Amino acid sequence: MSSANTTGKAVASPLAAISLKLVGAITIIAALIDFLILIIPPNFLDAQWQLATTTQLVDRGIVPLVGIALVLTGAWIDSNVGVLSRSRSLLVDARFWVCLLSSFLGLLFVVLTVLHPNNVRLTSRQALERVDTEVGQVTSQIEQRFDQQRTQLGSLLQNEDQLQQAVEQGQLTQEQLAFVEQFRNDPAALDDFLEQQLGQARQQAQTQIGSRRQEAEQQIRREALKSGFRVATSSLLLAIGYTVIGWLGLRRLLAMSRTA
Repeated sequence: MSSANTTGKAVASPLAAISLKLVGAITIIAALIDFLILIIPPNFLDAQWQLATTTQLVDRGIVPLVGIALVLTGAWIDSNVGVLSRSRSLLVDARFWVCLLSSFLGLLFVVLTVLHPNNVRLTSRQALERVDTEVGQVTSQIEQRFDQQRTQLGSLLQNEDQLQQAVEQGQLTQEQLAFVEQFRNDPAALDDFLEQQLGQARQQAQTQIGSRRQEAEQQIRREALKSGFRVATSSLLLAIGYTVIGWLGLRRLLAMSRTA
């Protein structure tokens, strides 16, 4: 009975080891392919591209770590049942390459931890610049509308036939028609009136735009802070995990190779 149990354990251990290493290897390869697709085509000079790519890499960064853990666990089971030979070269040892990959990914996530806050700052500044551009466009549109109105009404006041034709054809709005009637006998006062109206419209628009701009700035900064903290923290944790596994694994394997 004891012999049967021992045989069952001996069979189960290599099977579990093979399963863990196979699933781990597939997980690692699939994750690396996914990483490669994310960075193609590269655009390293674009802060927005860097930010989006970094965020996606960090969000998926745990997947290779799980694969590495599975492969190393499978190798540990093999070593316990005597499948792995202590004297074989590191170059044909899957543990060596997995630990080397882990060290490389640890270095990668260290770099991402440093770069991400700067990319967040740059993209936030670009977003604020777009808000400023939109504010300028709205102000410019208001001024253009009043300039067109001043030109049109001034032309009508100077040409009675044209004014009469515009009225008959319904080309004037009720507001414009009221302006014409009001300033028919005093065309020079039209500029002062429209300038006053423009100033009021500009002030009202600036108040509304200023409020929206402040809200947009607060939202941009809030989202930047949340994104920066989340991604930078996750990247740092991944860097620690990969680096510890990689360096400890390589150190142990090199020590074992010297004593073999």
